[in-house]
Amino acid sequence: MDKWAGALVTIAIVGLAAWLMVRSWKRRTVRDERLTSYPLPSSLGAPTLEAEVLYVATTPTGDPIERLAVQGLAFRGTARIEIVPEGIVLRVAGEQASFLPAARIVSAGEASYAIDRGVEPEGLVAITWIANVADPEQAAPHVDSYLRARYPGDSARIIAAVKDIAAARIAPRPEQESEASDD
Repeated sequence: MDKWAGALVTIAIVGLAAWLMVRSWKRRTVRDERLTSYPLPSSLGAPTLEAEVLYVATTPTGDPIERLAVQGLAFRGTARIEIVPEGIVLRVAGEQASFLPAARIVSAGEASYAIDRGVEPEGLVAITWIANVADPEQAAPHVDSYLRARYPGDSARIIAAVKDIAAARIAPRPEQESEASDD
């Protein structure tokens, strides 16, 4: 009889854990349903870079432990990144293609960890971009999408290509020219 009691307790614990995970994911998808990538344009320029990557996650900027369920970027998987003059196309296996317009890309850099992936220092590529929101009255949040390059050297090439197409930031200019000396 003790054997059956232990089995029933184990089944109850596993069932409860599964139910909590499903409930948590449903809440996350409802919370993040307003966030999406941008629609894929009908025509794009020739890719300046194509690479095979592992798509890891998309998180709020500055919080690499909180996964977002962004439509098209909700699940980790193998992916292909295409960097075109108009932006970035991410094709994650099993998901719809995601597009990040160049004007909405903030930066690209190296990272060491995200929600479910810890790697060697600077082993991930972090692309910071401004998410598309369904409600135009809400502020569009900055998010980070993490990728792991499949082949050596691709991380640096991806970062350089993303920085090349990212929207240029306008530096504030002084109202009057300073009187700098020629000394």
